[in-house]
Amino acid sequence: MVFVADHGWTSCLSICPGLPAVNQELSTLFNELWTLDVNRMTPAVDYTISTQGRAGFVNQGNHVVQDHASLPLFSSVNETKLNNINTFSRFTKLLDNYEHSTGTAERVTAEERTEINLFLDAVLETEVMKRAHRYLVSKGKSSSILRLFKSQLHLIWFQLYRRQRNADLDSSGFEHVFVGETKSGTEIVGFHNWVQFYLQEKNSNLDYKGYKARDHDLPDQDDHVLNLQFSWHGLVKPVGSAFIGTSPEFEMALFTVVFLMNTERSTTVLVNIDQCQIELVVIRHGRSLGTAYPKLHSSNSRHIRQNSH
Repeated sequence: MVFVADHGWTSCLSICPGLPAVNQELSTLFNELWTLDVNRMTPAVDYTISTQGRAGFVNQGNHVVQDHASLPLFSSVNETKLNNINTFSRFTKLLDNYEHSTGTAERVTAEERTEINLFLDAVLETEVMKRAHRYLVSKGKSSSILRLFKSQLHLIWFQLYRRQRNADLDSSGFEHVFVGETKSGTEIVGFHNWVQFYLQEKNSNLDYKGYKARDHDLPDQDDHVLNLQFSWHGLVKPVGSAFIGTSPEFEMALFTVVFLMNTERSTTVLVNIDQCQIELVVIRHGRSLGTAYPKLHSSNSRHIRQNSH
């Protein structure tokens, strides 16, 4: 597993000065969610990625970059399995519901409202979200009534708001994190989902430029999160991150818990998940999610090996 930030890549190791202490309680919970994520795709079985070359440094706003990956990131994806898993199939129906340019009003049709409801219903039926819900109820952050928890998820992820001042309702947490947006015609913001990445790449809207990693954290073919550089709709994201193969319910559960367990506008939590030490950053937009992204501090259990010396 490898992670990177939405707003700039960190070269910081797990023992950086100023880092918060590892949140052991959330680490335990998130590892439970990781284990419960039975819908997660298996690398080299359900999908194959080709990380190819290391991408170079790119200034934000520079849209002519050297391509260090002549092939797509995804060599193959088992679309039959993707379409037969309830949360994935309902998730993909949401991806074409949005105007990717901020400042352009979002119009939600009756059909799209139905698609959102069906997706949330599917997510709430998973053991991943059930466990996250029980945790939030135990902390007094969510109602035990499923209908009210569903409304809470809708407010956090799907409530429309203005990302640009004096604009129409043009954005939501779901659109930003899972679909991706373009801002002022100059930059890509958000866009942290592997299914969206794969589909946009398949439809020739996206060009993978290479991975981003330090020498001691080079990506493996079976990594479940990747640091990457790519172009989309003529713009370049110098560094982005995407979970690879994980289910939408896992990602939603992870960031919903961080969102609800804190009230600050910007929240940072350091956790150990599987073999990685990760800084999870969540930024609020009122009562909804503004953005959510991870930063890698170590992978392949390096933080464990360091601390054992």
